[in-house]
Amino acid sequence: EPDYSNRRVLLVEDNELNMEILEELLGITNIHIEKAYDGQQAVSMVTSQPPHYYNLIFMDIQMPVMDGYEAARQLRNMDRDDLHVIPIVAVSANALASDVENALIAGMNGHIPKPVDLDELIGTLQQYL
Repeated sequence: EPDYSNRRVLLVEDNELNMEILEELLGITNIHIEKAYDGQQAVSMVTSQPPHYYNLIFMDIQMPVMDGYEAARQLRNMDRDDLHVIPIVAVSANALASDVENALIAGMNGHIPKPVDLDELIGTLQQYL
């Protein structure tokens, strides 16, 4: 099992059960987890931290206040170099080819369908971290 105890991830998910599942799955890697419950909160958390604070963002798409697409667009359009390159991966039940394409258009790096598969999640960590 990979050890990411020196890395930090932001989970953005409005559903408490989905958040708990992601926390459990990621917990085996020892990665530091911080949580946001909508896109606006995620943008605020990322921008209030110094550059390169987060190593990866897992972003739900359908959320209240601000959806994942808009949050990703806002982060990518900010005048901060780290926000142009930080991996943002959609985690969504919407898994059609058009959903994946919309995530990429919004500035995300990839897409993981729900329910989340542990091997795919670990593969994503290995790919980006």
